[in-house]
Amino acid sequence: MLERRIDHAPLTPDQEKGEIELIEVLPVSSNDLHDASLLPPPILTLEEERRLWRKIDMRLVPIAVTLYLFSNLDRGNIGNAKLEGLITQLDLTGGRYNVALVSMLLASSCRSLVIKKFRPSRWLPGITLAWGIVAALMGLVKTYPQFVGLRLCLGATEAGLSPGIYYLMSLWYPRHMLQWRYGLFWGGATLSGAFSGLLAYGISFMAGTGGLLGWSWIFIIEGLLTAVVGIIAFLVFVDLPRTASFLSEEERSFVLHRLARDRPGGEVESFEWRHLLDAILDWKVFLGCMANFSTTSPLYGAQLFLPFGFNTAISQLLSVPPYAIATATVVTCSFYSDRLQMRSPFIFAGLLSALIGFSINISDASIGAKYFGMFLVVIGSNLCSPMVISWQSNNVVGHYKRGIGIAMQVMYGNVAGIIVSNVFRVEDAPRYLRGHLAELVLIGVGLVVVPTAALAYAHLNRRRDAAERESTEKEISAEYTVEELRRLADRAPTFRYTL
Repeated sequence: MLERRIDHAPLTPDQEKGEIELIEVLPVSSNDLHDASLLPPPILTLEEERRLWRKIDMRLVPIAVTLYLFSNLDRGNIGNAKLEGLITQLDLTGGRYNVALVSMLLASSCRSLVIKKFRPSRWLPGITLAWGIVAALMGLVKTYPQFVGLRLCLGATEAGLSPGIYYLMSLWYPRHMLQWRYGLFWGGATLSGAFSGLLAYGISFMAGTGGLLGWSWIFIIEGLLTAVVGIIAFLVFVDLPRTASFLSEEERSFVLHRLARDRPGGEVESFEWRHLLDAILDWKVFLGCMANFSTTSPLYGAQLFLPFGFNTAISQLLSVPPYAIATATVVTCSFYSDRLQMRSPFIFAGLLSALIGFSINISDASIGAKYFGMFLVVIGSNLCSPMVISWQSNNVVGHYKRGIGIAMQVMYGNVAGIIVSNVFRVEDAPRYLRGHLAELVLIGVGLVVVPTAALAYAHLNRRRDAAERESTEKEISAEYTVEELRRLADRAPTFRYTL
């Protein structure tokens, strides 16, 4: 019989100085860590632990950021291509442009669950290489049906990346170390908004080369760059902690124990159909999906239809500053979100920023004021998006249930993208009154859902605190077996929700 600490918070100041805290423990079998050879847990100093997490970060985060940066380049470059003659040459009049946008969002994202069945170091680079090839081929199409068909293929190959990496990171990091890594990961997507404008502006000078217009070269060059990154990723991507060859046996043991104590009962489990049912029927997952639905809508609005009212060259260049500032904002707020162990205040602030930005853009304000509104939209929407994913990841226990929940969030986000792609019609340019009004309504949904979820979590935490004061951990240990705590997951009396 081994001992395991019941831990819901980061190290205290005394612990950070290297002191050891004596606490009550619950019994735990060696099966909890899936590999008895890694027991008992090693003891690392604070500096040794920091070095370990930095070592993991350097192997996982940079390549994940790079893959996501190129993913968003290929996802959003249709907006840049539109400015370089795409609509005219392929006759994307009426609702055709909107259909082209929607077609990419129809793919399912449930394939994140294959991470535990297939090696992440093969699956994620593999789909990156595949969509890079598809993206490059889009530059060679000559007809509207060809373009839509390839957009469907692009969505099918790219759909597994973001939920897959979100899920993979949740298998590597404890709950309150997760948002910082999500923020760095999402920063790659945000930075792509700035990089995309600069790159598209440079590529536009190739118009006429090889008999192709500028929009063709945008797809070809950015797609080929993605394919190269996918090949490189095969060489550097990592698998799961239990099999990580770049870690020593002691380091693997420490990581597995740290993850095991982070959620009650541990998370080692095989897939059961109840995980799917639990995720679908869980109100926390539903609220997380609705929050992502609301926060994704301004993200697509900014990515696909802004800026407007300027000539092509200026439009490409003016997209750089908002995304650059948004990147810094996301990374900074993610750091403090983990430090404070809070998610909802940052999400709410981001939604308010996007709401104000779209309110400015729906008005008769000057172009300069609307450009400022674009800053607020881009910053707010990019701040919210990774936060809602990590918020749900923090509050849902169980590898498969959490993976399903993340996939559901991404699919709700895709639904928001489909709605936005249809309400921002080409014929409504440049003011897009219908689209901006729809954005205000969708953001309003989030402004209701986010505080509702936060209040519900706070209420449940208070109830569990009160119940725990009336009992001891030894009494909890006597009342629940390890298996019962595992099945209770986030409903276990020892679990506390992140607000």
